[in-house]
Amino acid sequence: MARILVGTTGSVAAVRIPALCATLVAQGHEVRVVATEPALYFFDPAELPAGPPATTLHRDADEWPRGRYARGDDVLHIELRRWADLLVVAPLDANSLAKFALGLCDNLLSCLFRAWDFEKPVVLAPAMNTLMWRKPATARHLAQLWSDQVGRDVPPEWSLETAEGLFAHHAPAIILVPPQSKRLACGDVGLGAMAEVAHIAEAVRAWSERSTPPE
Repeated sequence: MARILVGTTGSVAAVRIPALCATLVAQGHEVRVVATEPALYFFDPAELPAGPPATTLHRDADEWPRGRYARGDDVLHIELRRWADLLVVAPLDANSLAKFALGLCDNLLSCLFRAWDFEKPVVLAPAMNTLMWRKPATARHLAQLWSDQVGRDVPPEWSLETAEGLFAHHAPAIILVPPQSKRLACGDVGLGAMAEVAHIAEAVRAWSERSTPPE
């Protein structure tokens, strides 16, 4: 099927990365994981699907494994971009969303996103505390990603509630899978929990069906 990169960031929802990868592998995809260092606090890489093919984990230290750069060395975030058909970022925490929107690239995942070829899509599944999700900065950062793709300012109806549909209609290279409302790990109740693994996997399945030419 497809070669999928799963980027994961420092949200508690990263505990579900092994389950997400297992679901994508069961769909027939080849999966590699790009994890920020905070993400690794929440899951054990040994829990990733063993394959075949095995799910490979890439972390920040893998970007420059040698003591000194030598001409001709591979640049990992570029090699991963070339390898992948699709990038799934789940969970996408508030910090990484801000980096993506502002073009900052200080770790492997943010470098990968900055270098991404948007001829290939990206699935974004945000996860954060309810008050973090509702902060005006969140809507601004999503709006910046939308504007970067469309080449104009967001329309007057832009909001966190309308963003999913506006991405789908005008910036289909970014597939937004909004968070859900539930009791969060911190104990607060409200919108901000990452979408269910099945929901994210369904977005990948729908993309795969659209991108597979008919026989």
